[in-house]
Amino acid sequence: MRERSCQPPDPAPRRPRFRPPPGACDAHCHVFGPADRYPYAPDRAYTPPDAPVEALRRLHAILGLERAVIVQASCHGTDNTAMLEAIAGSGGAYRGVAILDAGVTEAELDRLQAGGIRGVRFNFVRHLGGAPDLAVFDAVLERIERLGWHVVLHLDAEDILDHAGRIARLRVPFVIDHMGRVKARGGLGQAPFRALLELLRNPLAWVKVCGAERVSSAGRPFADAVPFAAALIEAAPERVLWGTDWPHPNIAGDMPNDGDLVDLFAQFTADAGLRRQVLVENPARLYWR
Repeated sequence: MRERSCQPPDPAPRRPRFRPPPGACDAHCHVFGPADRYPYAPDRAYTPPDAPVEALRRLHAILGLERAVIVQASCHGTDNTAMLEAIAGSGGAYRGVAILDAGVTEAELDRLQAGGIRGVRFNFVRHLGGAPDLAVFDAVLERIERLGWHVVLHLDAEDILDHAGRIARLRVPFVIDHMGRVKARGGLGQAPFRALLELLRNPLAWVKVCGAERVSSAGRPFADAVPFAAALIEAAPERVLWGTDWPHPNIAGDMPNDGDLVDLFAQFTADAGLRRQVLVENPARLYWR
């Protein structure tokens, strides 16, 4: 796999006009490096600029976000150390989602649980190597069931169709990243989005209405992603999460300003109760139970 470099996030996040409610959570963000302390995986598909936890804390202070879920990214592989140390220094404000392999021990799972991990992530997207070994996928999900964890599925839109049967049979809660990475140009009637809405009929199914810059076909300000987020919130308001996706790895087009993304969230629903549900109540139920 050819290793790529990534552009850095916007260095000047704007304070949003929309003020998130107390306890609001960034339910999808990452920490990268610093590489001299937390080396990147040798077989990584991309090399990001360092994005350490100190920068993440500064971002959350500007945006008015009090909690966060750090999602392990493939560039660090199964070495979850940077994420675990970020969680340990958060005073209980951060939780995490790990990347694991089939060799993980029960003792390691218990250590991760004590360290604030509440789920495991699998990448299916082609630019990160495509679908995982499905035997490993099944084995890890069987192992985490006793802990009450969930699985985060990072899919290309077509994968929703290709793996719909397997996803529907999962026995643990599952979270679809980035609105399923559908493309706005395909419209609300496109087959992958219809399949995603159908999946949300399953009480184990969750979705993140983040990654508007990945869904958008028009570019900044990514307004063409709003109808998709609104439809997902309408379909399952009690099982929707939102996050910044900072520092936005592998963005080829317009790099978003994270303050603008907070304001974009306010366009997903005008209902203050639903905003609180997505930003506060839903992540609290999944990650701080």
